[in-house]
Amino acid sequence: MKIEKVEAIRTDRYCYARVTTDTGLTGIGESGSFGALEASAAQIENFGTFLVGKDPLDIEHLWQAMFRGMFFRGAAVMGAISAIDVALWDIAGKFYGVPIYKLLGGKCRDKVRVYSHVFAKTDEELVKNCHLRRDQGYNAVGHLSPFLDEPMTMPYEKTHVKNMEESIKRVHLMREAVGDDIDLCIELHRRSLPGEAVVLINEIEDVHPLFVEDPIPPGNNEAMAYVTAKSRIPIATGERLHTIYEFQDLLDKKATDYVRVSLTTVGGITGARKIAALAETKMCPIIPHNPLSPVCTAAEMQFCMSIDNLLICEYPDPDGSLMGDRTHKKSDLVTDYFKAENGYVKVPDVPGLGIDLVEDVEKKFPPVPFPVWYRLNGDGSIRDQ
Repeated sequence: MKIEKVEAIRTDRYCYARVTTDTGLTGIGESGSFGALEASAAQIENFGTFLVGKDPLDIEHLWQAMFRGMFFRGAAVMGAISAIDVALWDIAGKFYGVPIYKLLGGKCRDKVRVYSHVFAKTDEELVKNCHLRRDQGYNAVGHLSPFLDEPMTMPYEKTHVKNMEESIKRVHLMREAVGDDIDLCIELHRRSLPGEAVVLINEIEDVHPLFVEDPIPPGNNEAMAYVTAKSRIPIATGERLHTIYEFQDLLDKKATDYVRVSLTTVGGITGARKIAALAETKMCPIIPHNPLSPVCTAAEMQFCMSIDNLLICEYPDPDGSLMGDRTHKKSDLVTDYFKAENGYVKVPDVPGLGIDLVEDVEKKFPPVPFPVWYRLNGDGSIRDQ
């Protein structure tokens, strides 16, 4: 069996790789290169010039060739490697007639615990959407922003004291809304500096969140280590990192309690498993990051089934709207999807990834350019959001 064709597929605000073999077996995978999907798609096709004629079952060898054969990496390249890697695992599962996790050592669990997103622009909407996820059976909810999901067009003009008091009260409102049978996954979304992050985190410890995610902007592990050391709530971060070496530095500096792995930007299932093994040596649980489509979700479920040090997995609602086309659902992109029931996903016992893209998906849902988003402070300077 040989690789015959590698295609990049752009649809809505998503980017996929489809790998086709000379036997007719195909595999799909997703790139998580936000804001650089055009570049990632071009790199998928560039890798295709190397992959055609190769054995798709030589996954580790091909991964090493793509990872080490580039002079530069970054999000676009790692997203391309990720999409192709998952597509190769999809082919391998279909070739052997088993789910991907069976090829990764078998299952470590019977089902995967997940948390669903809660978005809100007002306190009332926050309570309403927390109740909705509770009523849907989730035992954990995430993307819970103490700062709310304010529009990028709104200049930020709050005093420190008002920001802190409103945010602290809002986290307590979340706990009141769901009670003690649901875990809260607090998302600061890189919107705080180290000092104010520590103030906020330690003022909400009485509601016992499962973790606080991305308290400060990425890129400085010493600053993240400061926040982690001062926090009395577990810190989760890592979703913007790309290589095992970056994660090793994060762990060596004790800059996180839980590792956030973006399977679609760390080299796919192959790269994510390397990072999970590294984290396991530090007794550090994994919380896979996933803001993408059901293709990413399917890959993450296979990964989650196969690792022991999983804490919980992020699960975007497949019935939620597309990112660029709000009139259609994410599930419209695929032939099937992994449905959460009572806060867990049971991975079906079908070969490969378990789902596929619908026919002519790129024609039904044309690519939508990813905008350059930013928010301003009241003085006109850029604010992280």
